[in-house]
Formats: sequence, structure tokens, C-alpha cells
Amino acid sequence: MNEQIASSSESELQSLMIAAIRGDAVAYRTLLHRLSGHLRAYFKGRLSRVGRGPAEAEDLVQEALIAMHTRRHTYDPAKPFTPWVYAIARYKLIDHLRRMKLSSSDISIEDAPEIVARDDRASVESSLDLQKLLMRLPAKMRQAIQDVKVDELSVNEAATRSGMSESAIKMSVHRGLKALAELVQRRSKP
Repeated sequence: MNEQIASSSESELQSLMIAAIRGDAVAYRTLLHRLSGHLRAYFKGRLSRVGRGPAEAEDLVQEALIAMHTRRHTYDPAKPFTPWVYAIARYKLIDHLRRMKLSSSDISIEDAPEIVARDDRASVESSLDLQKLLMRLPAKMRQAIQDVKVDELSVNEAATRSGMSESAIKMSVHRGLKALAELVQRRSKP
């Protein structure tokens, strides 16, 4: 992913992120748009190596963008931006592989930078932000996302728990993640 993002200049992406943190909604939308393409290519490439499809890559793009939004306060403008984004994407990929009962050794993650320890306080604040966003979704969507993405249940387990079909769970998660991304985007507008 670093090579892909390198084509969009590090300094340009970093400038967009700094402007977004300062409240520039146009810069933030531009940043999300540029990163979406890079993240999509990154996740599709990695997932295709283990026989997973583009729908999973799309879910991971949304998860990574949401994580970037909820953790934006942890970004240090004095440091390069792309390693920070890469760390988020890599964690989302590894979490997804774990849920799918695959391991990160099934995918070559080249040039992985050292990841610094997470700030527990930031993690708590981020999960509170996520809970506020989730509360704005319809109950079935919220529960499907909670079960599959937060509690890391399989789709089958979530379907059994909720009494919904597996396809209804998948659809609720997909639509819910899309709705969350829209909420995040609206929230970032001044």
C-alpha cells in the first residue's frame, strides 16, 4: 500500500489530513476519496491471494475509513501520514483474517512498518464515538454490525443469535457500514 499511496504525494495527503483535523470539510472529503481508491486496491489485492472477494475488500475500506475518522485525534502531524494510515489498514486486514480463520502469514504484508503501542485512552474515546454512531442506525443494522464487526461473531453465529438469515445479516452489515460512512462524512462537514 505504501507504494500505491506514494503515487499521491505524502506531503499532499499529510496536508489534507492536517487541514481536515482543523475542520476543512472539503480537504477531508478529498482525503477520503483519494484514500478510498488506495485502500480498495490494497485490500482487494491482499484478499484475492487467499480466495476472498471484492465485497469483503469494500467492507474493509469502510472499516478502515471509519477507524481513521474515529482515531484521527491520534495522528501526530509532525510524523508522516501514510505509515499511520498503513497501520490502520493492516490492523483491519489482520482482524478480518482472524475472523475468517485465516492468518496474516497467508498474505504477504511487505514492508510492514513498526507499529507503536496504542493509547488506551484513545481507544476508549474511539469506541464511545463508534457507539454514538451505531445508535443512529436502525436496530437490526446496529445489532448485525455489533455481532459481526465488533463482537467478531461469524455470520452464522450472528444469524443464530438474532433469528435473521445469514444473507440478511450480510446485507445489514453491508448497508450499516455504508450508512456509518455517510454519517462520518456528514459529521466532518462544518
